[in-house]
This record gives sequence, C-alpha cells and structure tokens, in this order.
Amino acid sequence: MRISMFGLVAMALFACSCTKSDAVAKEPEPEPQPTEPAARFEVFQLLNPSDIPYRIPALAVTKSGTLIAVADYRHSGTDIGVTDKGRIDLHYRLSHDNGNTWSDVMPLIEGKGAASPDFMNVGFGDPCIVADCDSDRVLLLSCAGNVSFQNGTRYNHQNIARFYSEDGGKTWSKPEDIAESIYSQFDNSSYGPVRSMFVASGRIMQSRKTKVGEYYRLYCAVLVRDRQAKHMNYILFSDDFGGSWKVLGNINTPAVYNTADEPKVEEFPDGTILISSRYNGGRYYNFFMYTDVNSGAGVWEEAVFSGATNGGVESKDNSTNGEVMLIPVTRVADGKPMHIMLQSLPLGPSRKSVGIYYKELASDEDYYTPAEFAQQWDGVKQVTSLNSAYSTMAWQKDNRLGFLYEEETHGTSNLAYGGYTIVYECFDVEDLTDGKYTYRK
Repeated sequence: MRISMFGLVAMALFACSCTKSDAVAKEPEPEPQPTEPAARFEVFQLLNPSDIPYRIPALAVTKSGTLIAVADYRHSGTDIGVTDKGRIDLHYRLSHDNGNTWSDVMPLIEGKGAASPDFMNVGFGDPCIVADCDSDRVLLLSCAGNVSFQNGTRYNHQNIARFYSEDGGKTWSKPEDIAESIYSQFDNSSYGPVRSMFVASGRIMQSRKTKVGEYYRLYCAVLVRDRQAKHMNYILFSDDFGGSWKVLGNINTPAVYNTADEPKVEEFPDGTILISSRYNGGRYYNFFMYTDVNSGAGVWEEAVFSGATNGGVESKDNSTNGEVMLIPVTRVADGKPMHIMLQSLPLGPSRKSVGIYYKELASDEDYYTPAEFAQQWDGVKQVTSLNSAYSTMAWQKDNRLGFLYEEETHGTSNLAYGGYTIVYECFDVEDLTDGKYTYRK
C-alpha cells in the first residue's frame, strides 16, 4: 500500500522564496517573445569526418526563459579516461527566444588533456544541468579527470565537477570536485567502499513539491560500481542547490541493482520519486515512497522492466540513455485533467530513430506500482529516422517541450564511440500525442 507523507509535512516546509537581499542588481534578461516555435536547429554541428565530435546533450530553462544547451566537445573522440590524458571540453549556447535563435558556441570549460598540471583538468564530460525555478542560479555537474568509469577504484576515480552560474548561464564558476563528499557516504555500506560512480547526464530534476530551506529540492541519479564491480543505481538529493548531497533512502538499498545502467529521475504528482534506468531493449523503472520527507527517509519498491514484452517503452536492439519528464495535461476526449509521463530513447533497431513515448496517468492507479507503470504505454512520437542516440528535454516558458538529441545529421560519424550533431527541436503536447492531450497550466 502506498505511503504518502506530503500532506503531513506540507505545513513544515518553507514558503517559496529564493531571493537574496544582498544580491547585486543585474540588467534583466530579455523576456522570451511569443513567436512560433523553431522547427529545428543544429545547436552543435559535426559537418566533416575530421571535425572534433560532439556527444551527450544537456538542456535547462532559466527562470526568465533562457534555454541553456551544453554538450561534450571530444578532442579525444571518446569517454573520459578511455584515452589516456584525453581532452574533452564542455561547450554551451543560449537562446532567449524559445529556441528560434541561439548565441555563438562558447566554451564553458576547456580540458587541458596531456598539458594538464593536475588530474582534475584533463577533461570534462557527460554534463547534467538544472536552472533554479526562483533565482538566476544554474548548477551543472560533470565527470572530470583521467580515468574511465570501468577502471575506477575507491581512491583513483573520476572527479564529480560542480559549476555554478549566478547570472542565468552567461558566465560560469571554476569547477570544484565534490566526489569525496559522496563516495565517503558509501564507505561503510553493504556495497562499499564503492569503486566508481558518475552522475547521469542530461537533466537534474528540481522538485515541484518539496522545499526544505531556501531552495526546492534537487534530485540526480547516479550509476555506481560496488566493491564487487556490480552496477547499481541510487538517487542523490540536495536541499541547498547542490552545495551538499545525500543518498535518498537507505544506502544499503539501491534503487536498481545488477541490471543498473545510466539512470534518470522524475517526480510523480503525489511526490513519489521515479527512477528510469537504461537497459537493452527498454528501461527499468522503480519507485521511492517517502516515510519522512525532510530527512529523505523512505522505501524503494522492486525495479520492473519496461519493453516490448509488456507493451512498455521499446528500444529495439540498443541500450542508450534518454530523458523522463512529467507533464500536466487535459485529455481532449472528455476534458479530464491528468498527467502524462514522457520517456525518450532510440526506437531502433540499433541506435537510430530517437522518439518520445508517452503514458497517460489519469489517476494514481496508473502508477500504483512499478509493474503498473512499466506496462502498456499509450503512444510514441518518432522524432528522427536517422542514426541517433542520447537525448534530453526541458519544459519551456512558452509551454512547449524543448528536446535536444544526438543525430548523425550529416553522415559524418566515423569514430569508435561516434560523434553527432546535437539537434534542438520543439513540440507542444498536441504534437507529441497526436492531438489526444493539451497542456494544462
């Protein structure tokens, strides 16, 4: 039986206000204009086989409506640590008009490769990002260093680099390594000391319900290799906008165990937390129910596979990461208010035809258990027919879905780990669901 504590703790949570009295006055951001959505924009291009490849998109929307797109710029041509002292930069672009036009490509951080005087600055990759709902602050996390995830050990692993922007993504702080503060939490756990971990790329999720202190709670999902080299997923949460992180629930109970891969996180309407974990042919889903919201205590259920066998989200003959997101909607047929859950991934076969699945959540019975949620998704929007892989999404101020994904647009991917043009597209709810639903504010 579901346990929901939000009604019991709502009065204990602070009112929503993130304004700092000592903030420096800034010129206001340009307000997004009510324009027609951009059909498509190649945000980071790979035009020729000799070009440095792009990978791993991340996307956020600021309080003022600015879109921030970030991606790896892989001089090394591969993941961090696979090539010794392999350089990877992070590039970003901004859009102030709902994706119609974009700034020039800018370096957020440049890896130094073999010229780096330290481990931290060899390369930076796999970004994940969130813009605060009530301020100009933006948080970005990434992998960093010179060792691969698979070769990591307790004291020789990838860094977890933290960057802040205080001006809506215009400028960024220098990176800080926060890995030890997270690794140390696992040292005395049933699976620790753990060998390696990284925060999954794309979107850091900010709660719409839970606020303990100055900021609404943040959630990010991590992939961990335990001391026996088995893979597992956990969710981390932060109540100080990424200043510190704690493991959600009992550290001895992973959200997904053994079958785990790159994960994503979302929040159901009642505050239950969803984890979506990459797996060949589909996804694994699991739920976390709070017993005490303030402390982060609660219980995980059993992870359930979603794929062709149960009418779920099929990713035929491939395994890659996508994004998961909850959208409030109205069902056109009868005017009933409800939600839909979105899940993006390559439809396949292999890494091609990225699309966005949707599932109707008309009541909590549709997500009463992971098994109910994993089965019988309602439809899918195919976005491209080309070779394509990772994707992410963010909800824009014009009430449309900004979608950022990897696509072999110009037929130029020729590296072992591939390289893609990072493409932006924009959809309203009617586009995504063949007119079955409209967005509900």
